[in-house]
Amino acid sequence: MIGAPEVMGSEYMHWAKTRSAARFNLATSGLGNLKLRELKVSLDDLEITGDSGYGYAPLQQALGARLGVEPDSIVTAAGTSFANHLAMAAVIRPGDEVLIEQPGYEPLLALARYLGAEIKRFARRFEDGFQILPDEIERNLSSRTRLIVITNLHNPGSVLTDEQTLRSVGAIACSVKARVLVDEVYLETFFDRRPPTAFHFGPEFIVTSSLTKAFGLSGLRCGWIVAEPELARRIWLLNDLFGATPVHAGERLSVLALLQLSEIARPAEALLERNRIFVNQFLDWRDDLEAVRAEFGTIAFPRLRKGTADELCTVLREKYETSVVPGSFFEMPAHFRIGLGGDSETLTAGLERVSSALDDLASA
Repeated sequence: MIGAPEVMGSEYMHWAKTRSAARFNLATSGLGNLKLRELKVSLDDLEITGDSGYGYAPLQQALGARLGVEPDSIVTAAGTSFANHLAMAAVIRPGDEVLIEQPGYEPLLALARYLGAEIKRFARRFEDGFQILPDEIERNLSSRTRLIVITNLHNPGSVLTDEQTLRSVGAIACSVKARVLVDEVYLETFFDRRPPTAFHFGPEFIVTSSLTKAFGLSGLRCGWIVAEPELARRIWLLNDLFGATPVHAGERLSVLALLQLSEIARPAEALLERNRIFVNQFLDWRDDLEAVRAEFGTIAFPRLRKGTADELCTVLREKYETSVVPGSFFEMPAHFRIGLGGDSETLTAGLERVSSALDDLASA
């Protein structure tokens, strides 16, 4: 009898889809979903079938204009997660060594594991403000390393990696003929002040992102990969095995959204600035927590000064109808992740409940 194959997947994504919902949900990682009526769109703007081929030209051009790159370096994909899948699958083979940041986003680890990579890690330490230290990468590099994987802004630390550091990482990668995959989805929360994409720093860089986190446009699944043209062509061909024909109405809606991003961004940016103040005030009040204070992004990642966050997460769910993301999903069990992108009323009410749960644990 043939046994059932091992089921591969992401523990974090399974938890997010089945366990994160709560009356006071602080586990979300992006802006609240934008309603269709908030886009300036009519039925005349939409068609369900169109000539996309290897890229829908208006969408390629709109993304190229936003990112400052030529359309032949852009591959569209169904969100950042699938963009990461395509990018990683195009450049590594089973047995290749992949160097991934720690702490890191669990689905990236699960993806590399699924593709048969040998995974190595380099540390982004709380004590260093979760910054990337190029020397740390170099210490863990080998001649077998084919890909270095980072997030910018860091997920979960939400800190920015600057251009000089990225260029250093690129030079280190080139020394062993490796590439650098940079997930830039949270970089979109800089809005009009967005730094240049790492793709501009050298052909060794592959960049992924989407409209998901910063603009409340998760439902459009408007994601992309930016890579040198020859690699982009290979990724398009690989995509024929996964998503050969995209949802054309989604492509058209994505073009409309990109043309309206400045208008969409204004309330989103104001909300995040307001909510960041609330989270920082909460952290100021709690002497049992410490955190790297990030200026941008949609998430915060505080750490308990004593113990782990598992019991806190349980008390929050069972007693206070509140959810946060356990730090164990990021290999940091003393931490928990808070989302800043929800409405301010839910956030402040949720933070009050986190305080109450912390008090309960302290008294117990």
